[in-house]
Amino acid sequence: MDTKWTIDGMHSEIGFKVRHMMISNVSGKFDQFTSEASTNGDDFSTANFSFNAAIDSINTGVADRDGHLKSADFFDAAAHPALMFHSTSVKKINENELEITGDMNIKGIVKLVTLVADFAGIAVDPYGQTKAGMSITGKIKRSEFGLTWSAVTEAGNIVLGDDINLNCEVQLIKQ
Repeated sequence: MDTKWTIDGMHSEIGFKVRHMMISNVSGKFDQFTSEASTNGDDFSTANFSFNAAIDSINTGVADRDGHLKSADFFDAAAHPALMFHSTSVKKINENELEITGDMNIKGIVKLVTLVADFAGIAVDPYGQTKAGMSITGKIKRSEFGLTWSAVTEAGNIVLGDDINLNCEVQLIKQ
């Protein structure tokens, strides 16, 4: 691995969606995150990826909900301040698609997770920086990471689904 890449925070977004009341999705994102990749040249099928998100930066657009997510009911940001991912393997599916498998660490619980990256390519920006872009998606079960808070409405509806859909827009800068 001889080429280093770091995330361009101004042109990246780390987001998620979860089913609410089992009738619609609620979206959120992390406002503070870091990520690095190392590759052989510009070949992302050989990459090692690492990612960290600050739990205190979770943002769903509703301050009370964000506070609840940071509490011990969910992420317990005081005891577990970061969500982390480190790839263990990358598999090229086709010209533009990568399967990235790695260890996801949430609340100190580590599970193997597979993500799919739609690799959009490499380009040089107007400032002479070489950048790589990809859309990364995946799905995890929050219960597997100790995020087990739940409630049921009077009508019997579950308030919060177990599946979390990850959707990330990532732009990396060649170092």
